[in-house]
Amino acid sequence: MQKDKAYITFLAGRARLRDRAAFETLVQHFSPRLFAHAYRLLGHREEARDAVQEAWVDITRGLKSLRDDTAFMAWAYRITSRRCARQIDRNIKVRAHAPDMPEPVFEEASSVRAAIDRLKPVLAATIRLFYIEEMSLREVGLAMGVPQGTVKSRLAQARNELKSHLKGYEDDKY
Repeated sequence: MQKDKAYITFLAGRARLRDRAAFETLVQHFSPRLFAHAYRLLGHREEARDAVQEAWVDITRGLKSLRDDTAFMAWAYRITSRRCARQIDRNIKVRAHAPDMPEPVFEEASSVRAAIDRLKPVLAATIRLFYIEEMSLREVGLAMGVPQGTVKSRLAQARNELKSHLKGYEDDKY
């Protein structure tokens, strides 16, 4: 793991210096992970692909201003998260004008995923980055643009909400 981080740091530094091969390696390495992150936030493949493509454009433009090469991964996730947040805002505006949709039916195998989906987007993103992407508190904070204390409080709030969502599910189940 430490070896991977050192390699990513090296590639980020080389890419910042306009090394095309290093940048292409970063794209190959991170695109699937950024897509998975965007898909978990947005829930739609095409929207996730678009968000990741737009994020790579932003990353390309902003790479020269990246001050800490060790922060590349969190920085890339942060840019992707912001792109997803913009898409979520657009979706909310569209849904406000759409007729009411029925709530999804939760299946036993997807109860945790469904509970995460019911969280506020910022709490769901925090849970996904910390537990699914296995980012540290510092990395989640960088990715979301908030202090570590805020990450901790969001994780605590999300865990409490998940407990209540899943408790309700368990009560209904039996």
